[in-house]
Formats: sequence, C-alpha cells, structure tokens
Amino acid sequence: MLLASNVAIQAQIEEDYEGDEDEITVTDDNGKEEIIEFPEAMTFELDSLLNLYMSKNYLGEDNDCRMKDINPVFEKEVYIDRLKRIPSIIEMPYNEVVQKFIDRYSGRLRHSVSYMLGASNFYMPIFEEALETYGLPLELKYLPVIESALNPTAVSRVGATGLWQFMLATGKRYGLEVNTLVDERRDPIKASYAAANYLSDLYKVFGDWNLVIAAYNCGPDQINKAIHRSKGSKDYWQIYPYLPKETRGYVPAFIAANYIMTYYCEHNICPMTTRLPAKTDTVMVSRNVHLEQIAAVCNIDIEQLRTLNPAYRRDIVPGATKMSAVRLPHTEVGKFIDLEDSIYAYNAEVLFSKRATVEVNDDVPTYTRKSSTKRSRKKASRSRGRSVTVKSGQTLSEIAKRNGTTVAKLRRLNGIKGSNIRAGKKLRVR
Repeated sequence: MLLASNVAIQAQIEEDYEGDEDEITVTDDNGKEEIIEFPEAMTFELDSLLNLYMSKNYLGEDNDCRMKDINPVFEKEVYIDRLKRIPSIIEMPYNEVVQKFIDRYSGRLRHSVSYMLGASNFYMPIFEEALETYGLPLELKYLPVIESALNPTAVSRVGATGLWQFMLATGKRYGLEVNTLVDERRDPIKASYAAANYLSDLYKVFGDWNLVIAAYNCGPDQINKAIHRSKGSKDYWQIYPYLPKETRGYVPAFIAANYIMTYYCEHNICPMTTRLPAKTDTVMVSRNVHLEQIAAVCNIDIEQLRTLNPAYRRDIVPGATKMSAVRLPHTEVGKFIDLEDSIYAYNAEVLFSKRATVEVNDDVPTYTRKSSTKRSRKKASRSRGRSVTVKSGQTLSEIAKRNGTTVAKLRRLNGIKGSNIRAGKKLRVR
C-alpha cells in the first residue's frame, strides 16, 4: 500500500513501445542515443510457443486470476530495491538499459512471461539439478528464458538449437551428439548438464558471472577482445561499448528475466496453470525403430512421443548404431516390451526404405543393326590400331616417343624380345 501511491497505471500496454520490434534505443546523460538489439528469443511470437505439444496439453489460462491486464510503472527506487532483494550472488544492478528490458517483459511480452511461468514448472527442476551438480548459482536457470523463451525446439537464425541454444561445435565439445538423425541439443536433460559444464568452464576463465553470461552469448574470444580494447578492465559495464550489439543487451536481459520471473505479480501477470505430465520411463532399443511404429502399435499420440524424445530429429531412433533410449509414458513401458516384435515389424518396408544391398543391372542393351555394325567397325578399328614402317637407323625408343607410347608396349604388341629391329618392318603402335 505504501508503494501504491507511487504507482502510475498504464492501461494501454502496447503504447509503451515504439520503433523497431527487435531493438531498443537508450539515451545517456549526454543525450547520445544507442541502439541495442534484443536477444532473439525476445522477438518470438507467443502463438508459436502455445502450439507446442506441452503447451496445448498441459498449460492453460488461469481463469481464477483476477489481475487486470495492465502494467504498473514504478519509481526507479522501487526497481532498485527489488533487484537488491533477489537472493543472488550474481551482481544485478539497475540502470536505464536494465529498465528497458524490464519494461519489455512486463509490457509487450507479458503474455509470453505468463507462458514461461507456466512452462517453468516443467523445466526449472531440470535446470536447477544440473546447475546444482556443478555448484553453480541457481539464478542461471533463467538463461534459457532469454535464450529460447523455454522452447525446447527453438532454432536461431544462426543455427543455435534447443532450450540452451547450443551452437553445433560447442554442443559437440560438451558431449552432445549431433548427426542427421540425432540432435541432443534439443534434449532438455542432456543439454542442461552440458550447459552447466560450459558455464562452469567459463567461470574458471573469467571469474565474474556477468562476463560468463556475456561469453555464453557471444563466445569467450569476443569477451577477451573487449577486455583488451578496454585496456584490461574485467567489469562488464566498462567493456560494454566494445561488445557486439546483441551481447550489450544480454546481461541486462538476464537481469530483467530474473526480475520479471520473481516480481510478476507486482506487474499483474498471471502464470498459466500447469497440469504436470504423467510419469515417464525409458526403454533401451538395439534396433532402429520409428516413432510412428510405436505410436501405431501402442496407441500413443505421435506428438507426445516427439515431445518426450525431442533429440530424434527425423522420428527415427537409431538403435542399430548404438543402444538408444526411448522415453515413454510410464504406463506404456510394459506394453512396449510385450509388443516389441510387432512394433519393429509395423510398416517397416515403408518407414525404413533405405536398402542394405542392391543388385546392379547387368543386362546388355540392344541396338539396331545399323548402330551395332557401326560400333563393331569402330571396335575393330580400335583393336587394329595404327602401324608404322621402321626407317633405317630408328630405335624402339625413338618410335615409341614419336607415337606417344612406350618401348614395353611396342614389344608386347609386336612380339619383340630384344632391342634390334630391321628397317622396313611394320610395327603396330595403336
């Protein structure tokens, strides 16, 4: 109630923002304007997130939530105080750039925040367990909020993939298998442990969490260049002007994500309600199996199978390559084991059309008599070849050189055993 007197209500949220959808403009104390790019996930359309299987089946609007869809704006000191009260060892200071990102989340992206608050019930326990394993600050669990908007199948314009948006080379370096059939960057559990490992390594290099977060976005080489250009400073806010445009907004976006995921109620944002999925379990397969085979024989929704097994990018589980795990609803594991042979056999000739062996067509083509005669003449002509008459004083070596062949071939064609040849003799040279 004490804060209420300092609150101004903006009934029209969309009026908070002008200009480009993908960037913001910040003006410093000297009146200089700077354009900062939003992280790509902050430009995702909410409709694409709500079309995910998990969203359609386990998330819904909270009809009991009585908050008005309006965004309160507070005095600067309120934001500063709230950021200070977030339990974190990562520095989360306030400035105009951070404020712009808070405004974006609490305004235009408020419905996306509602989705992410609901989806966090699926993913945050996984993130926290992986971070805890590596002894990392749990606040880092909000990195996927700005990386992927909690979309496990997200692919950026440069190919970064999954909740943690691993690039191909980095994902492989941290043990994530990526090939034509498998992309473990899309596996929430495996990717979370790989991300925690990577963040741990980055902290060993930089020793500062803001630099680690920035390096996660643009790579350690870019951070080292920025440190060098700023004459050795290792303060993120000092090397800020030397960073790529998107990375300048990355740490402020991380601070804003922590803020909005903590203080969403103060901005009248209702989390989507969550119905947690049924328990799941895995079975190991040693033969190739298609998700459509499992879906048809076990009567499971194919979209549910894809959601439970996001790493299999073409619906094929390559068990023949190596033992592979298939995640199933817990109640369906027994059915899979009982019907395993039927599953492998179902529509296999269509779903696995790649041939293991092929026969080569060795039928001799038939031709017309005229073309056959021409071919025979050409063949006979080639077999007869050319001949030359040996001149007085010529050697086999000289004749071979003149006719583009070798002495050995001349001997073989003409049945010559030694080196002597007589003048006037005809030699085949082909």
